[in-house]
Amino acid sequence: MKRDLLSLQDLTRPEIFRVLDLTEKVKSDRSGYQTALQGKSIALVFQKPSNRTRVSFEVGINQLGGNCIYLGPTEINLGVRESVEDVSKTLSRYLDGIIARTFYHQDIVELSKNSSISIVNGLSDLYHPCQALTDIFSFKEKVGTLEGRTLAYIGDGNNVCHSLLLACSKVGINMNIATPPGYEPDVEILKIAQASADLTNAKLFLTHDPLEASDGVDVIYTDVWVSMGQEEEQKKRLSDFQGFQINSNFFARANSNAIFMHCLPAHRDQEVSVEVIDGPQSIVFDQAENRLHTQKAILLFLMEGLSS
Repeated sequence: MKRDLLSLQDLTRPEIFRVLDLTEKVKSDRSGYQTALQGKSIALVFQKPSNRTRVSFEVGINQLGGNCIYLGPTEINLGVRESVEDVSKTLSRYLDGIIARTFYHQDIVELSKNSSISIVNGLSDLYHPCQALTDIFSFKEKVGTLEGRTLAYIGDGNNVCHSLLLACSKVGINMNIATPPGYEPDVEILKIAQASADLTNAKLFLTHDPLEASDGVDVIYTDVWVSMGQEEEQKKRLSDFQGFQINSNFFARANSNAIFMHCLPAHRDQEVSVEVIDGPQSIVFDQAENRLHTQKAILLFLMEGLSS
């Protein structure tokens, strides 16, 4: 039976910890899985340009012994040149898996519905599960035990925020979310996260005051204010997010050993000051490296039956 990763709703709490354990093993034994995907071909079907997602997956697949095929925006033009359903059915005859990076989450859902192979969400407008799994692995790597820790997410209630909500609530991390009015995370995703939080005793807190969200936290996380495809909203967004730039004032409110996280790309002196992102508390490039290790673990989990 095929396994997909469309969002973190597809993984149970034990399965998330299994992926984290696999990530640790893959990272510490970089030569130990060189034939795990031997004979398998996996395509990157991307509607958007990419740096970290493309390179980390392409290198990771090669390091696992698999064959990676990149299909960029102009090759398929998913849903325009050819329907998502037909693309999915056709590629299922050639491949063993697809990593999809799309504008609309529904396109990834349709790929999954019509495929006989594993589909991984490399990013959609609603979720970014590979990033969130990387983030909690990176956090665990720095602080050890996750349960009872607190992460402050300050910025746009976007796909990264949604996936962090699902991840944190399932593993027992408290999450404070500060957004400007009108930029809150999706209400239905909040309900799903709250149901998980009720089981793990994690606390979810929403506010429009970014400094309040930073009080006593173990990590401060932010993302860009203007994502790809939102360029027409730039002027309004830059105005709406005034006061949300992460700087030393935020870390004065956090725990003394708090860390800074960002999924990148970053705009220095916009959503984060230079002194923070390039300072000693920043682990943004550890996060970027860990995309490689976490995604290798995801592929092993989904495609090689290493889920137990």
